[in-house]
Amino acid sequence: MSVSCAPRAAHPCCLEERFSFLRCFGFSLMAAVFLILKPSDACDPPPRFEFMKPNDTKSSYNPGDVVYFVCRPGYKPIGPSLPMFSICQTDNMWTPLKEACTEKQCQHPGEPINGRVVAVNGSLSFGSQVHYSCNEGYRLVGERILYCQISIADEKKVIWSDDPPLCIRIMCPPPGKIPNGKYTGSEKDEFEYNEVVTYSCNPSNGPDEYSLVGASHLICTGDGVWSSHPPECKVVKCPFPDPENGKLLSGFRKKYYYKATVTFECYPGYYHEGENIAVCGSNSTWEPAKPTCLKGPRPSPGDDSKPDNPKTSDKVIIVATIVPVCAIIVAGCCGFLVYRHKKKGEREPKAVYRACQDKSTMPADH
Repeated sequence: MSVSCAPRAAHPCCLEERFSFLRCFGFSLMAAVFLILKPSDACDPPPRFEFMKPNDTKSSYNPGDVVYFVCRPGYKPIGPSLPMFSICQTDNMWTPLKEACTEKQCQHPGEPINGRVVAVNGSLSFGSQVHYSCNEGYRLVGERILYCQISIADEKKVIWSDDPPLCIRIMCPPPGKIPNGKYTGSEKDEFEYNEVVTYSCNPSNGPDEYSLVGASHLICTGDGVWSSHPPECKVVKCPFPDPENGKLLSGFRKKYYYKATVTFECYPGYYHEGENIAVCGSNSTWEPAKPTCLKGPRPSPGDDSKPDNPKTSDKVIIVATIVPVCAIIVAGCCGFLVYRHKKKGEREPKAVYRACQDKSTMPADH
């Protein structure tokens, strides 16, 4: 008995259901893609500006939504003629809007007494700065540079970063007192800029007078300090300037105190180096040293009779020693070469003679 298995055909209802499912799935997928590709019916975030910002923000904006703007801290509206709002349109674009805020202005700080103020770039607006300076003889007390900034107490206001500085008169403290001396104005507690004090020495109780060593006039400078250290009052006495091999020409006196000056000349056959002037220095010594006359004629500026430099003399001695030694060595080498060449010439004829003699004594071939 044989059994035949024929393939079963799909039921028409089942095929229709399958195609119906595919159609539904395809339509749903196309609809999703269409929704994704279709532009959303909303505006982008509102436009951004440097001096103003939106008063309120939200996640999305639909056509017809209005956004109002306010000025950022430190800025104010330019005027009522410029709008400060924008509307989301049906084409998903915001209505055009221009910058409608500008910098607030700080009040003019005023010119300082005995000084001046300069606005950088000529502006007193928010973020700008002013520089202060004082007249000659005055010192600035306070901040030299001020900035126009937002008030900490009220951010709607702009104020300067600090109080304006002051220009006060430059004063110096009293200069130092010195033993055996005094200065003018010693009863004052302060001295003004460019004021001058003069020092002087007291009369001496001993046989020699005091000399003022240093600057006699001190000036109160722009830094509030004196132009130099106070001088000294002390006895400065140099010995009698008796030139060796010479004589004084001027400056004769019994005692030679500070800055006393003498001139001298040398006797025939002698000369002096440098100028023929000597001054009594602060250390009770003559400057330059005690006048001295040297024996011999005065050397001319280009005279080579002066002693050579020690280093130069050493070089000359070394060269003078090495050159003869080198000459002896070279002469010895030349003599050796000549002698060797001569001996070689004497040996060569003998060698030729022996060679010829040997050939003559050899038996002839038969």
